[in-house]
Amino acid sequence: MKILLSNDDGYQAPGIVALHAALQAIAEVEVVAPEHNNSAKSNALTLHSPLYVHRAANGFRYVNGTPADCVHIALTGLLGYRPDLVVSGINNGANMGDDTIYSGTVGAAMEGYLFGIPAIAFSQVDKGWGELEAAAHKACEVVQQLLALPRPDQEPWLFNVNIPNMPLTALRASRFCRLGRRHAAERVITQQSPHGEVMYWIGGAGPAKDDAEGTDFHATAQGHIAITPLQIDLTDHARLAHWARAAAW
Repeated sequence: MKILLSNDDGYQAPGIVALHAALQAIAEVEVVAPEHNNSAKSNALTLHSPLYVHRAANGFRYVNGTPADCVHIALTGLLGYRPDLVVSGINNGANMGDDTIYSGTVGAAMEGYLFGIPAIAFSQVDKGWGELEAAAHKACEVVQQLLALPRPDQEPWLFNVNIPNMPLTALRASRFCRLGRRHAAERVITQQSPHGEVMYWIGGAGPAKDDAEGTDFHATAQGHIAITPLQIDLTDHARLAHWARAAAW
């Protein structure tokens, strides 16, 4: 099996180093990741400046672009072959609920999915890389388990996985969950620059708004690994007919 591995924290991040080491036991793993931290870049592609690929001493390749850039370049010419799976992570912090819309970790996996390749995004719930080896071990197990499951059809799938920062023996079984919801983000942070100009910093994510049983928030709070199948279609199918009737154009 051949796996393309990327992330959004950058090619030197402990998460991708640990995940690469774990996945090597089950597959040939090629790393193409951002040169620098690209958190919250979602699916952004770089269209108006050149991208460069370099190889690090450990064999990882890195790109001066976004997570989606890395996977896009890899799949459209850099690798020279089609991987069996695209994996992204392990991210430094959760990607649950509304976070998935902004997440560069999910964006990298989604780029693989858009090319018709099964893809998985992995994140740890808390920042700081606590219990990272346990998370990498479980991520490798999840990869094997998901690949072994029968598909409902022959289409590729996209999974978002969040792993609590817990010792291996304390982690509970994986649960398939829906995405929860967050409240609105915290207030923007303002500071004055040395030149007297006002600087704005995006505020932190809001607290969970919907963390009921069955959500990713609830599962990870109970010590479970949360697995959420994602889709790309943003169409509001439930209201589509209503809007068509109401408009009557």
